[in-house]
Amino acid sequence: MTAGPTTGIDARLGDADAAAIAERVAWAAREAVARRVWERDHTLWAPAPDELADRLGWLTIAERMLAQVDELEAFADEVRGAGFTHCALLGMGGSSLAPEVLRRTFGTAPGYLELHVLDSTHPDAVAGLAAALPLERTLFVVSSKSGGTLEPKSFTAYFQARVSDPRQFVAITDPATALADLAAREGWRRTFHGDPEIGGRYSALSAFGLVPAALLGVDLRALLERALAGAAAAAPELPVEESPPLWLGLALGSLARAGRDKLTFVIDDPLASLGLWLEQLVAESTGKRGTGIVPIADEPLGDPGAYGPDRVFVHLRSSIAPDAAADARLEALGAAGHPVLTVPFGEPTDVAGAFFGWEFAIAVAGAVLGINPFDQPNVQEAKDLTVQTIDAYVRDGGFAPEEPDAVAGQLAVYGAPGAVDVRAALATLLGAAAPPAYVPILAYVPPSAGADSALAALRAALRDARRCATTAGYGPRYLHSTGQLHKGGPQTGRFLEITSDGAAGVEVPGTGYDFAALVTAQATGDLQALRGRGLPALRVHVAGDVVAGLRQLADAVADAVR
Repeated sequence: MTAGPTTGIDARLGDADAAAIAERVAWAAREAVARRVWERDHTLWAPAPDELADRLGWLTIAERMLAQVDELEAFADEVRGAGFTHCALLGMGGSSLAPEVLRRTFGTAPGYLELHVLDSTHPDAVAGLAAALPLERTLFVVSSKSGGTLEPKSFTAYFQARVSDPRQFVAITDPATALADLAAREGWRRTFHGDPEIGGRYSALSAFGLVPAALLGVDLRALLERALAGAAAAAPELPVEESPPLWLGLALGSLARAGRDKLTFVIDDPLASLGLWLEQLVAESTGKRGTGIVPIADEPLGDPGAYGPDRVFVHLRSSIAPDAAADARLEALGAAGHPVLTVPFGEPTDVAGAFFGWEFAIAVAGAVLGINPFDQPNVQEAKDLTVQTIDAYVRDGGFAPEEPDAVAGQLAVYGAPGAVDVRAALATLLGAAAPPAYVPILAYVPPSAGADSALAALRAALRDARRCATTAGYGPRYLHSTGQLHKGGPQTGRFLEITSDGAAGVEVPGTGYDFAALVTAQATGDLQALRGRGLPALRVHVAGDVVAGLRQLADAVADAVR
């Protein structure tokens, strides 16, 4: 059947799913859910206000940022006038994902700065960016809400060793952080402050998103007006059926409670990269206390029979240039009984309305799931293990040697005791990967188009053979995105971690280790965190050419699950 709010979402639903959502809609009206969100009523999510009442600044940030548009545009003009042509944003998670989406959505306006986002500690990625940039014409934007995140600190130390002029550095951080102190002490060009009442993954419409947008030459006023339109669509006085963000949150929460917890995004251009940001918002907000919604972004679309009963598809559909092939595949999925929700958008600036609408929807979904969508109780675990691992590296002068359990070509498998070959190790991990299980692919490799393609092939092989959902994230970025869900959400993941060789000697100044050691420690720390919870996890190391090795791994996975 077809259902949905009259103002914007088309929903193809089975009778049982539609009935469950209708019950939740009645609950939302009865409990005044929208009004309670706007009033910051923490009892909607938890009896105690811890990390709730002071985490809802995103509700009004667009209106407040409108007053800063002239200042941000003047800053962009200032740095252009100073001769800067490139910007390197050094961040991680909530500080890097929205800028990356804005970069891919809008590109660079004529005369503005070419934006590069560094959120990989792989030495090849760090050194590769340094080699590609005209350092004397590059503005370095260090972005960290807490001001103490390990990765931006490491990137900053690396580039400060190569660029001596403090006027080439800008900070985006909350007030009174160590990063703000550093910028003031060293005479950086500028510090922009975030709102302490907004968590990182909800900060896209604050300075963390808008400063990079200004440097790209995006029309900030048009962007914020679309965000305000998104907020108006969630106004507390609207009936549920006329509030797409509210209805969407209720629907996603209801479907997840019914076992359809694999939220699969299909996003038309030019917003196709929005899935990167949505992954963190959904996973880190809902994946806790053994429940949650598993976001599936950038998984190639398959035929209806390739999916299990744990899926719900959300199509962010361009009303200006729709993707006919995606339309046809989603029509077939809906006809086969899979829930399909279609959310239209028009201009590229609608990305700002999507930022707000999805923030509101996921806050509401959290209420349906009975969790606090604004904390991240399991993120620190992998960080602590990383610190322990890198401290041991510095103390001992290296990592403890390991012997692989199996080797084939460029692939070496670790953590599969008794495995006689790579295929057997992969079959042991992935043979039980049927719904409701899902397979996160944790790739500590330098990001590239070739790696994206090889990982997509690996995901398609798994899905087609096992009907299971897959995710793919570059490490360590995913630790700040889906990492919370992996440990705190549904304990149905079967984890494939991939590491790769990287250049030695790309030092993190003042630490006693290089980026090769850091990324190894991060991979090791997360693997320990997963295995410490009894979750099945296998590490495969790719030697030599990364893309060729990933393709070999994709072939090995296809053989193992055939």
